[in-house]
Amino acid sequence: MVTSGVPDDSERRIREALGSGTDTAGFAAALRVVQEAFAAELGTLHRLGADDHLHLVAASPGIPAPVLAASRRIPLGKGIAGAAAKTAQPVTLCNLQTDTSGVAQPGARATGAGGALCVPIVDGDRVVGTLGVGWKRERAISADDSARLLAAGRVLAPALRRRDRPGSP
Repeated sequence: MVTSGVPDDSERRIREALGSGTDTAGFAAALRVVQEAFAAELGTLHRLGADDHLHLVAASPGIPAPVLAASRRIPLGKGIAGAAAKTAQPVTLCNLQTDTSGVAQPGARATGAGGALCVPIVDGDRVVGTLGVGWKRERAISADDSARLLAAGRVLAPALRRRDRPGSP
């Protein structure tokens, strides 16, 4: 039974992935489950640290090294993930390559992503991280897509909260 709004058996698979070993391996496995559920080529998972920066806990293969380096620690409000965390709202871009909204950082185009969706991961009334997926092609992103990714984030929230220790990224 799906209780979170995550499609198919993804909720169960995310929970299983989180229990699959070390924090790093569990988060990476959970991100892969989310990417599969959305047929997304790219993905990132960040945890909000006590320093009010997002810290990368998992990223899909294929993200260029300079983008990955810039994604390791993101201030609130900066870039797609930072905007999602600061506003506690989904950020959607139908085509990252042609976007002129100013939300995406210039280097983000190096991912080659077309469509991108990033949502805050909320635990109660507190943002604890962000979850983002991207597609290599332009993509119209629906309210249902946002709702489903938010639901996946709700499944991940307890794991991010358990690992949220004051003073640690």
